[in-house]
Amino acid sequence: MILEGVAEAFRMLITFDPEIYKITWLTLKISGTATFISLCIGVPLGVALAWIKFPGRRIFISIVNTAMGFPPVVVGLWVFIFLSRNGPLGFLNLLYTPSAIIIAQAIIASPIIIGLTSAAVMQVDDKMRLQIKALGATKIQMLFLVLREARYSIIAAVIAGFGAVISEIGASMMVGGNIKGYTRVLTTATVMEVSKGNTEVAIGITIILLLLAYSVTLFLTLLQQRERS
Repeated sequence: MILEGVAEAFRMLITFDPEIYKITWLTLKISGTATFISLCIGVPLGVALAWIKFPGRRIFISIVNTAMGFPPVVVGLWVFIFLSRNGPLGFLNLLYTPSAIIIAQAIIASPIIIGLTSAAVMQVDDKMRLQIKALGATKIQMLFLVLREARYSIIAAVIAGFGAVISEIGASMMVGGNIKGYTRVLTTATVMEVSKGNTEVAIGITIILLLLAYSVTLFLTLLQQRERS
């Protein structure tokens, strides 16, 4: 069965199966967009969490750390409630659209990037910050210098965030609906094929999903190692 699944994966790739390529591209577009949004949210919040001292900061850090392990199906349920017709954001008509999946995945990835970015910035030596400040750097310049110092860990945070969203199924199924040609991604397509009894096709799709995740992760890892060199 596994060998047949591997053969099916190569068949779909070599024959340029239009359906599987469309699903793969949609998966990459949705997860990539969600990761980018979570990066724009997570890095500033992570830096603020690391630098700004305020009452209840430890509690907030513990909340972020807890949110890093939120089950995707829980996030999907709350996004579904908010985007449903009777929900507070129902007027946007986003339920069962790619945008709904992006929102859910961004919520899943943001705590991961916030937590890892915060930890990375905290590890930057305080003496370095004092030296930068003593040399007359502005706050913006100091921010970019510290982020540059912590860039390897931030890239690792992006890898972790992307890995979390491209592999999740509960939220995508709940708010996207697995609509063919519109919201069907690789993970939801796998579940559908298993429910239909097409195990070999499901295995083939999972192999394509793994290849996609590995390709993106390899690119980010090479970028990280190139920066290190």
